[in-house]
Amino acid sequence: MEYKRYNDTLVLRLDKGDEIISSLAHVAEKERIKTASFSGIGATDNFTVGIFSLEKQTYDGFSFTGNHEITCLSGNITSVDGKPYIHAHITCAGENANVVGGHLLEAKISLTCEIFIDAVDGEVTRKRDEKLNINRFDF
Repeated sequence: MEYKRYNDTLVLRLDKGDEIISSLAHVAEKERIKTASFSGIGATDNFTVGIFSLEKQTYDGFSFTGNHEITCLSGNITSVDGKPYIHAHITCAGENANVVGGHLLEAKISLTCEIFIDAVDGEVTRKRDEKLNINRFDF
């Protein structure tokens, strides 16, 4: 992974084998980013998404392998207990242009991934909502 900062915008290039969530968390910690949005495109051949089950109040995971284009990666960076919290969603097109997506749990890059992070001058944290079983914005 390599990146460059331009004022409040960071431009990242992830390389083959890099993992998206951990790379974003590493850059957020290193650059002291407390709140940001991000978007990206690229390619992956090994990723897992989750779909939140309202009934079970947990994510059902779905893993995919094989060549996939990342058609949309989007999300935000906030913090929980002083550590970066990455909330990401992904949509990928695979064989025959079949599209899958959901809450990104993990994705390894197969070729490259280009991500723009737009930092916000401020801090939004998250607090656990035990009733919903999720970490929600806490202003």
